Amino acid sequence: MAIRFDRPVSSAARFSRRFGAFALVLCLAALVGHRFAGLATPYLVLVLIVSAGFALLAALLAFAGLRSLWLTGAEGGLDALKALIFVALPLALGAIAAERYFMLPAIYDVSTDLVSAPDWLKTPNADQIWLKRPPAATPEDREKQLEAYPELTGRRYDGAIDRVLQAVKKVAKQSGIRITRADGDDEPSDIDDRPVKPQPDDGAVAEAPEAVPIPTPRPYDDDVAQLIRRANGVTLQGETRTLVLGLRFDIVIRLREEAETTLVDVRVASRYGPHDLGLSADVAEDYLKALDSELLGIAGS
Repeated sequence: MAIRFDRPVSSAARFSRRFGAFALVLCLAALVGHRFAGLATPYLVLVLIVSAGFALLAALLAFAGLRSLWLTGAEGGLDALKALIFVALPLALGAIAAERYFMLPAIYDVSTDLVSAPDWLKTPNADQIWLKRPPAATPEDREKQLEAYPELTGRRYDGAIDRVLQAVKKVAKQSGIRITRADGDDEPSDIDDRPVKPQPDDGAVAEAPEAVPIPTPRPYDDDVAQLIRRANGVTLQGETRTLVLGLRFDIVIRLREEAETTLVDVRVASRYGPHDLGLSADVAEDYLKALDSELLGIAGS
């Protein structure tokens, strides 16, 4: 009489595959919706947390299914393997975010000038929904930044401000930064720089014809070029997004002319959340490195 051996079936492995597939679909839907369909960042964070939770549960069930396969030969090894493949992306995103969250300071605004950070031309304002945060960076936040990112400093270039400004805008475009506002820091204080209305001499004609044509200055190709003709510095404000996740950041680039050099400072702030996971500093450092490469040979200490 033949003996038939019935292999047990691992329910844990079966459910791990289902939970893993759900976690992956949820993660991909959130990423695509945030990057291309306008899903708000706070909702993205919430959905990714839920996705990581289901992925963790699926991974635990998959390991339980593999354990049953090893000990009792239970069916479900293929389901467990599929589950581990499905949960790779959600768990990887969750692990990276958790590592940065606990290892880096809880700040969302960084600046190369810790004492006098560049001012926003228009203060960014976004509905934080459930990601509540302080309204502005504090001196304590700047101290945390200095401790975590000591290499994040401004740049001084041995060149005129107009030349540096051209490079600043070129690198911003190449880096995916869209400039939305531009303004000068202040007006010239020397009264001699202002046009003076001519006064008639004793031998001059008292009244001139009204139809005398007045020469007009040649228009500049760029509106920002006008600012550097009448101001000691230029401030540009823009916005950018990360390539994969599409996270939004606001950025201010300030140029100040000092003697024969131009000082460039950068301020970057994440648009949502109290913790930028170190991405604001990454955006600022990547931009400054690209600017150094563009202005190679005239960078100073």
